[in-house]
Amino acid sequence: MILDRLARATDDRLRLSPLTRRAMAKVFPDHWSFMLGEIALYSLVALVLTGVYLTLFFEASSADRTYHGSYAPLDGTTTSAAYASTVRLSWDVRAGLLIRQTHHWAALVFVAAILVHLTRVFFTGAFRKPRELNWLVGVTMLMLALANGFTGYSLPDDLLSGLGLRIIVSVVESIPLVGSWLAFLGLGGEFPSDQMIPRLFVTHVLLVPALLIALVSVHLAMIVRQKHSQFPGPGRTEHNVVGSRFYPSYTLRSLALFAWVLAVLFALGGLVQVNPVWLYGPFAPDQASSPAQPDWYVAWGDGALRLFPPWEIHVAGHLVPAPFFPGVVLGGVTFLALYAWPFLERWRGGDRRAHQLLDRPRDHPVRTGIGVTALTFFGLLVVAAGDDIVARLLRLPLYAVLDVLRVLVLVLPVLAGLLAFLLARALRRGDAARLGDLTGADLRAARQPADDHAAADGRPPRGTGPAGGTDEPEPAAPDRPGERIELWPDGEVWHWRYRDERAGVVLVGNRVVSTAQEAADAARIAFPGVDQERVPGPSPSPPGRVRVALRRWGDTALGVSLLVVALRRRRERRRGDQRTKD
Repeated sequence: MILDRLARATDDRLRLSPLTRRAMAKVFPDHWSFMLGEIALYSLVALVLTGVYLTLFFEASSADRTYHGSYAPLDGTTTSAAYASTVRLSWDVRAGLLIRQTHHWAALVFVAAILVHLTRVFFTGAFRKPRELNWLVGVTMLMLALANGFTGYSLPDDLLSGLGLRIIVSVVESIPLVGSWLAFLGLGGEFPSDQMIPRLFVTHVLLVPALLIALVSVHLAMIVRQKHSQFPGPGRTEHNVVGSRFYPSYTLRSLALFAWVLAVLFALGGLVQVNPVWLYGPFAPDQASSPAQPDWYVAWGDGALRLFPPWEIHVAGHLVPAPFFPGVVLGGVTFLALYAWPFLERWRGGDRRAHQLLDRPRDHPVRTGIGVTALTFFGLLVVAAGDDIVARLLRLPLYAVLDVLRVLVLVLPVLAGLLAFLLARALRRGDAARLGDLTGADLRAARQPADDHAAADGRPPRGTGPAGGTDEPEPAAPDRPGERIELWPDGEVWHWRYRDERAGVVLVGNRVVSTAQEAADAARIAFPGVDQERVPGPSPSPPGRVRVALRRWGDTALGVSLLVVALRRRRERRRGDQRTKD
């Protein structure tokens, strides 16, 4: 009762009930892939919770400290305050090691969830209008997550993280003209400086988290405003969302996922060792650990540095060192391509329509091939970051492994992208529902141009489908008897509907379009693989008895009203004439 009164009092002052009811009625799709973004969100929550606990015991300082604690091999050793507090946190603080390792695992899962979520958005075309801004926000969050992960990884000031920080500083210094100034500004002096750990700490716990939380809020607000995209299916159109309401169905499912994410992260933190800094020892500028690999989300940069040849060039009298190309150019071009991709695809394809229904990867073979090429390329770079471990496991010379990886990183991504392109086009053109159903004939047909393939199958070439136009040909319809798409004109606009004779289902598209091709495209997205045909359209239904009666009553009422108005005006004129005589 107290909570009810408090809620009523709050609503009387803020009028939140209309907004709350609207939010509770919001519909979310039921597909599992839409939960990937929530895994990233809940990992961020775990990062904040565990990070607050760790800041109570971590000392962000490069000053000398003598370690005295439970880890005997380091007892009495003089190290930095940051390293000593990290070891003490791991060995002497109650639940300290659990929280520290859970924090590290949450960072790994957070970046992985963002990357997989962005991959899903890319392959399904969810970045298209009107969601270009949301794509830009997501790419920015990925970049910030990489930066925050690396700054947190460098805070303990152990030998492994210090070596990684030395590599990043060298990459920044390789930038012509401004590199040395940027490194000096970021570190507060020459590496390693006394201001290095404090500045990394402020960046890790304040600046980047504030930006991340702000962008997450903007991301969620745009989702609420624009509503969720969804995969094509029966009853799903460009103007609705089919799924579960936010409350109670989606709320319970989301809370269950939150509990599972926390359970898995804490299980990993308690059972799987990660980043044992006490084994690495404190950072020393004249020492390096081997084999040494960073966390997976920055391993692609380390792999690129290992594979790139030691080429140096001079431009206008300035030296451009070898780390500049794999360290600065590769990362810059990658994120620039991610930011520009929605606009490049719209410019190349000329598609400026708003999209609420998603593509399947087979619906856009070029995009699928490019995406697989990029994923294969960066996957090989991650493998190259562990070339010393690969050489040890295979008992091969390190430089032989490097030579093989240099060839693979140039050849294998192209082959993988070409294969993905052919498989996607074969699935789009053929009758196969999944990869396992493809035949040799489907693959051979995928290598033919679109017009040749259509002629070989006896189908009309591009631009001569049931609705005309110049888009891709209609894919072959599977064996679905009794189902069809009907298109018909209505003056200057076009309509379409889906009809299933066996189930007695008729669904009419609720979007009015101006051309037959737009109606055909909308129907193909909603019901892929269903035959289309033009029909005269529904004839206007004769008026019923109730409609006739209402029309007659309306005509009668209108006549009576006009008669009353005429009599009133005649009476007013007579009164005016009488006053004039008087």
